[in-house]
Parts: sequence; C-alpha cells; structure tokens
Amino acid sequence: MRKYGFYTLMVVMSIICEVGNLFAQNPIILDQFTADPSVRVFDGKVYLYPSHDILAKPGKGRQGWFCMKDYHVFSSKNLTDWRDYGVILSQNKVKWVDSTLYSMWAPDCVFRNGKYYFYFPAPARNSAFGKGFSIGVAISAKPYGPFTPQPEPVKDVHGIDPCVLMTPDGQTYMYWAQGKIYVAKLKNDMLGLATEPRVIEGLPEKGLIEGPFIFERKGIYYLTYPHVQNQTERLEYAMADNPMGPFKVMGVLMDATPDCWTNQNSVVKFQGQWYLFYHHNDLSPHFDKNRSVRIDSLFFNPDSTIKKVIPTLRGVGITDATRKIQIDRYSRKSQQGISIAFLDSLNTFKGWKTILSASNAWIQYNKVDFGGKLKWINVKALSKTGGVLQIRLDKINRPVIARIKIPVTNTWTVFHSPLLAFHSGIHNLVVQLMDDKNVAIDWVSFQ
Repeated sequence: MRKYGFYTLMVVMSIICEVGNLFAQNPIILDQFTADPSVRVFDGKVYLYPSHDILAKPGKGRQGWFCMKDYHVFSSKNLTDWRDYGVILSQNKVKWVDSTLYSMWAPDCVFRNGKYYFYFPAPARNSAFGKGFSIGVAISAKPYGPFTPQPEPVKDVHGIDPCVLMTPDGQTYMYWAQGKIYVAKLKNDMLGLATEPRVIEGLPEKGLIEGPFIFERKGIYYLTYPHVQNQTERLEYAMADNPMGPFKVMGVLMDATPDCWTNQNSVVKFQGQWYLFYHHNDLSPHFDKNRSVRIDSLFFNPDSTIKKVIPTLRGVGITDATRKIQIDRYSRKSQQGISIAFLDSLNTFKGWKTILSASNAWIQYNKVDFGGKLKWINVKALSKTGGVLQIRLDKINRPVIARIKIPVTNTWTVFHSPLLAFHSGIHNLVVQLMDDKNVAIDWVSFQ
C-alpha cells in the first residue's frame, strides 16, 4: 500500500508540474485565440507572431466581427513546447492608432541592423495618415520585446497584413494587401519606403485576396496568399525569380474549408524541414472570428512547386511519452466507434476528449518518444459502463504492451497499470477498446 500510494503521489506531482505548458498538437496554443501567424527563426528558435483574437464586448470592438487589441509572441526550440512572452504591443500604447476599433491585425517581424522590427496594421485616428489601415513599426533589441512603437506609421503605405522579405543580397521589401497585393523596397533604416508602391500583377482578379507572405528557396521567390474563390479562403501561391515579379500563379497550397471563413499563413524552414503555419477555428467552431494557429509539414516537388498541404490534428513535433498525450489530436482512427468532443463546451480552452464506444474501436497518435525505461501507463478517463483498454505501438495489429481496466466512474480519474512490455525509441501510440462499452479519455501518459 505504501509503494502504491507513493506512485500515485508521483503521478499527481507530474501532472501539477505540467500545468501552464503549451503543447504541440493542432492547434498549438490552447489558452487563447491566435490567428494570422507570422513565423521567423532567430538564434535557433522559432518565434511566432500572431494576431490575438478576443470576443468583442459592448463598447469594446464590433460584436460579431474580428476584435484584436494587442499582440503576444511565442517561441519554441522544438515545435513541441511553446513559451508565451505575454503582450509585446497594445493598441493603447501606439499614439497614432485608433484604439476604439480593436483592429490590430496580422503582423510580421524581422531582424536587421542588430534590431528586431515588428510591423503591424491598424486604423489611424488622425486623418492626416489617410483613411483605412496604416502600417506601423515597433523596435526592440530582443525578438520577444519590449517593443517601442514609432510615433507615426510608414509613410505612403495604406493596407493590411505586412510581410517583410530580406533577400540573400541584403535587400529588403515590404508586401501588403489593399484589394490587391503591393510591394516596395524599404529604406536601410527599415522605417520608410525606398521606392513607390507597386501592384503585383498576374494574381487572381476576382474574389478577396489578402495576407501576402513571401519566402525564398534556391533562388525562387514564393508568394503565398489567401484567396476567396468561392465563400471561404483557400491558400494559393505564385512563383518568380525576382522579389518584385513577374509572378506566375502555380496553384493551391491548402484547400478552403467550410468551417472557417479566413485562413492566413507563413512558411519557415527549421532544422532542415519546411513548415506551414496557418489558422483554423478549432477552439471556436461556431464563431470563425476566433481562430487558432496550426502547423503542418510542407514539401516540394522535384520541379520546385509545392505539394498541397493536407491539414492535420496531430500537427508536427515529437511528444515525450511522460507528458500528457492528447490522443484526441489523432493521426488515424477506426471508421466506427470513435468520436471527439470538447471536455467543456462552455470553456473550449480545456481541450477535447476521445470517446470510444464500440468493441475494437481504436485511435492512433504518431511520434511519441518513449526514451528510457518506462514501467507504467496512466490514463485519465471517465466511464459510466467501465471498459478495458489495450495499448499497442506503431500499428493496430502489433503486440499489446499494456492492458488497463477502467472501472465505472462518474468523475475524471487517473488510472494506472504496469506495462507488459517496453520498447524504447519513437513509436506511434495506439489505444483500443476491447469490449462493447463506452470510455472517454482525456489523456494518456507513461511513467
């Protein structure tokens, strides 16, 4: 009894230590809404600069519409663990911004001249800056701030969704959207335009087009952008051998979905692999103005065109087996007997649960690092019928490494059982229901 009690205490301590961490599955940020991801690599880390969706309230934003008052920044060394540095810039800290409109939209950040330049669109309160959105700049000595905004926006730039490209020869260009996509060279101080704005020709003429993000690979410039061909945005791309074009539209980067009206992306190479960051309304399925950032791997064809990215729940990165493995962010599942639901429909930030409801129903979660010697499996579950789970590695037809009996319980409880076998290394995790019962699972971990 003493040994069993000590083990239970260790499980509880492990759970407590993990509170507040952000995990790798899609969406990658679970404690707030994030959208319009701009991603950069600085000093071996990935930095995520998204816009920050919140719900509008009377007198604070336009209800039923996009509402954003500030920006956060997040970083990761492995695309699995994300650190939130908090608010780096707020609308009420920028003199020229009309802070009554709550419209701090899609930003970008680049490093040059020993400083970090954060570009952001917002509506100006001074008519001298022109109607609609202007684009401002805030500067910091660190990629995570604090950022100091310039007293005025960039002159002669009106629009949204700034993106700054730094070419291999040291030139810098800014792209933005205002009905069409514009480009201009930036001055060396990164605060003003060195050339007149120029429309990028050859892009779709019909339907909304916005959110430009451009990157270079092997001398080719890829301009990506959201485009509403029908009713919701899909991600498309064009290619050129010059950052100012002419660009040739190549096709679809990611298909539109009926669930979320918008999508916006950035593309980054990290540790030898290319990734697409984008957003969806995972945490707000009934209101698509509150969005959440996702990541999936991106690949190129031999002719340098981009393979269409198929969105996943699993996302990218490797999950440590001793962490809470959210199997509801699955890689594969059986055709019947599996459903996913929110843990709390009134507080979606709590995440999801997996419900197994048929004999031999199974769910698979890829890329789990089992590291050194592990002896126990922990499952946080709830079941009004009770049930028996079997755990396999890699595929559903592989040998069983654990069986765990879930008794009848009306409250979420952590159950644990010894492993029948152990295999180190990186494996896929498969959880299977053995009887025709009903078991809900919050997470799985190993000890």
